[in-house]
Amino acid sequence: MSSPTVPNEASPVTRPTGTSKLSWGVTLAIVGTFLFALKSIFIKLAFAAGADATLLLTLRMLMALPFYVAVFATLMRRRNNSLPNSVPSDQAPKSGLPIPIMVRALSLGFLGYYLASYLDLSGLQYISAQLERLTLFTYPAMVAALAWMFLGETLNRRILAAIGLSYAGVWLMYGQESQFTTDGNTAWGVFLVFAAALSYSFYVLFAKPVMQQIGSREFTSLAMIGSTAFALIHFFWFRSASDLFAVQPVVYAYGLILAFVCTVIPSFMINEAILTIGATRTTVIGSVGPVLTMLLAILILHEPSSWQHFAGMGIAIVGVSLVAKTR
Repeated sequence: MSSPTVPNEASPVTRPTGTSKLSWGVTLAIVGTFLFALKSIFIKLAFAAGADATLLLTLRMLMALPFYVAVFATLMRRRNNSLPNSVPSDQAPKSGLPIPIMVRALSLGFLGYYLASYLDLSGLQYISAQLERLTLFTYPAMVAALAWMFLGETLNRRILAAIGLSYAGVWLMYGQESQFTTDGNTAWGVFLVFAAALSYSFYVLFAKPVMQQIGSREFTSLAMIGSTAFALIHFFWFRSASDLFAVQPVVYAYGLILAFVCTVIPSFMINEAILTIGATRTTVIGSVGPVLTMLLAILILHEPSSWQHFAGMGIAIVGVSLVAKTR
């Protein structure tokens, strides 16, 4: 899943100004949204090639791990180099970050990148990429409800309408898709993806204050490292190391694409877009992600679709957009 970002530091990319700045930010948001939309498609292709949720998640995390370790090491080196010269070396913190905060970031990887991703992958084994993407897309409505329940934030009429529209759209698409399948597992698949969205919503809720303390890139790197550890524990608890090599070569290619093309690269592009054109514009552009996934699923995977699918998608997007406007 994609990570929430709280831009709090200058990006290493030199951003243009004026009209070109807007065009650059919009381009980043569009391309990043498109790459995120490809995720469900490549997961489905990997399943067709013989992979399962446990194996695919492990491959994806292992392939992305060296990158995040390198990013975190670079960020820590910059922090240490920025320490005042007056601080004695034996008193300077080696990591530049408080240990309790690092532990929290590593632990939150369980919710955001391990549990949510595993449930999402598992759900995709039973439902279409279209329904999966839309169900997962409703997580902002969950975040709003959870913030009201646990943080005492206001739950006004607009948010209530947004939540209602979001899930009305999912229900409309679910009702239509259940007619296309005969195995009776559509409800189970939706439940798994719904649980994935709930796990990710808790992650977003608890991640923001940590990111504000240590920085979004530091937090994301630590969360990814922690989630990789959880994924490996899961894999070796149920499987053997030989299973990592008992798949078709194309599965490794799909895992690499999921790790970098559909996760690492778009996460940085969306982060840069937020810094350049703001969170609101980036959110509006990102709302077309489910539509892109739907079109790609129809064209590449040849998934069945109907006007109810498009209507459900449109209703849910309107609902999520209302949530975005209130936050």
